[in-house]
Amino acid sequence: MLNHIRPVAAARGLLALSPIAVFLLLYVVVSVLIGDFYKMPMSIAFIVASMWGMALMRGMKLRERIEVFSKGAANSNILYMIWIFILAGAFSSLAKGIGSIDATVELTLSVLPASMVMPGLFLTACFISMSIGTSVGTIVALTPFAVEAAHVTGIDTAAMVAVVLGGSFFGDNLSFISDTTIAATRSVGVKMNDKFRTNLRIVLPAALAVLVVYAVQGANLHSVVMAGSGSHHWSLILPYLIVIATAVVGVNVLAVLSLGIAAAVLLGLWHQAEGLLTMCTLMGDGIAGMSDLIIVTLLASGLLAVIKHNGGIDYLIKGLTRSVSGSRGAQATVSALVGLVNVCTANNTIAIITVGEMARSIGSRFGVDPRKTASLLDTSSCIVQCIIPYGAQTLLAAGLAQLAPVAFLGHLYYAWALAAMVVISIIVKRRG
Repeated sequence: MLNHIRPVAAARGLLALSPIAVFLLLYVVVSVLIGDFYKMPMSIAFIVASMWGMALMRGMKLRERIEVFSKGAANSNILYMIWIFILAGAFSSLAKGIGSIDATVELTLSVLPASMVMPGLFLTACFISMSIGTSVGTIVALTPFAVEAAHVTGIDTAAMVAVVLGGSFFGDNLSFISDTTIAATRSVGVKMNDKFRTNLRIVLPAALAVLVVYAVQGANLHSVVMAGSGSHHWSLILPYLIVIATAVVGVNVLAVLSLGIAAAVLLGLWHQAEGLLTMCTLMGDGIAGMSDLIIVTLLASGLLAVIKHNGGIDYLIKGLTRSVSGSRGAQATVSALVGLVNVCTANNTIAIITVGEMARSIGSRFGVDPRKTASLLDTSSCIVQCIIPYGAQTLLAAGLAQLAPVAFLGHLYYAWALAAMVVISIIVKRRG
């Protein structure tokens, strides 16, 4: 319990975590109070929280504090994500401009009943994410389609994009080639196929329940959507097919997007859909549209580095691990530990690596099956990564859909269903 920690240390630990509270108060609470999540820019909330975090860094010159922040913002993983954002923005705008996305949506709706659009999109996202082992690649491939399909069907855009977000984390959590799966199994020391079978008992009921929800929601759409008019050149769907196909076979996401852009340019010229200069303008506009996303990503990463430097993450780990008692308590602690660290790092893989060894020790001490420990590490981190508004996946989807990152929260049925299944799996004792 926290009363085992010296009062001074506890106060400092809470203070180290306070920038997160500052961010939440400025962005979420203020937005709720005024009833509009578009009024308070997320970037401003992060700037204020970052300034507060750096003010807490004792015994350091201002230059040194800024250096800690800057190193966190400029780490290679963040810069890699920014390259993805840039190319995703360019491809999405270009594909829309030459008619690729419109043609893809029209073709899909001409062969798929309107009632099956949401379930079909969820299953597709699950399949792609399972195949490629990453949520980011799935979001890049499917979000533009989801946005256009929402416009055509009349479904709320945030709800449709949330379908993609949920499905993308299905594979991120389960896939054998997912970095979270690799991190969780290596940290705990279990085989991937053993963790998969244990994980499936938690994930599958949640996915099936959500699939039923989407089918029920779509049942009322049969009279809303008309069949495609056939006004598009069906060859315009090729850039989109190339992106999905290359993603499924495991091509690097930057290469996937580059191939999609090249195909879109060639087809645009072939069909004389747009001139080369116009297509360059479209790509530039798409990149510019991702600027807020890029800024927020840099600010969030810098802030989280400051929190870690101030000892916030160490405080969380020590505080939670002192309260463990019994097998159920150990499982709950592992889930809470990786989830809260994920809140502080906005990266589920890093969260798993950070607490993995400690989770293994807790599980071993209280008789938790290692397969269950690995499953809880992976699943709980994926749940948190899906719902935090400053996670890379949510920011990417929000940027592509031109929505506020918190717009998806009420529609993330899969994340909430998965959280419920985690709780049930802890309460109902079952080996493995």
